[in-house]
Amino acid sequence: MQKEVQIPLDEILSSKGRVRILVLLSNAIELNISEIARRAGLNYTTTDRHLKGLEDAGIIQQKKFGRIRIYKFNDSSQRAAAIRKLVDAWK
Repeated sequence: MQKEVQIPLDEILSSKGRVRILVLLSNAIELNISEIARRAGLNYTTTDRHLKGLEDAGIIQQKKFGRIRIYKFNDSSQRAAAIRKLVDAWK
């Protein structure tokens, strides 16, 4: 497991794309990158970049099945739990 990078909250929430991804993953158990991109209205490259940043921050995690990458909230992270709670309260 990689070490979490300390990314400020304002940087995490400063992008509409990242916020859309967080809302999607909060509402779904797991999604693959193509489905996240489609539902968020983002292109694949942008989605991949946002997911990498969120994963580096320890908020989400991925599972690989061959070439398929599945993303979900990192249930062991206090930050992820706090962001999920914020998203749920905002619905």
